[in-house]
Amino acid sequence: MSAPRAVDIDALERVFHEPNRLAIMSAVCAAPDGIRFRELREACSLTDGNLNRHLKMLEDSRVIRVDKRFVDGKPCTTIHLSRTGLQRFQEYLDALALVLKTAQRALPEERHERATAPFGRTAMS
Repeated sequence: MSAPRAVDIDALERVFHEPNRLAIMSAVCAAPDGIRFRELREACSLTDGNLNRHLKMLEDSRVIRVDKRFVDGKPCTTIHLSRTGLQRFQEYLDALALVLKTAQRALPEERHERATAPFGRTAMS
């Protein structure tokens, strides 16, 4: 039996790999015209401060653009995905898919069947 093939874990960009930033990026990707701060906060179940901290990191990494303006005298913040962000996030998702496929293939067959059985039932039940 041959040893499992190593996976390039470095391909998983850390800026996306944190669970809250993964959720943020997923929500921003699903909003082609951008997503308002309040909607994003609710979608990701984050506090204002926590969301701001993650947005700052993503903005510093140039994967999102934060547009702040006033609408009817009220502040309105909209988050947009940058072109670079779209490309880098797609590359991250491709790398993550490869890591997961490799891990699944490395499972012993019995465990693999249990892990993929529908509705929590194992192949043995």
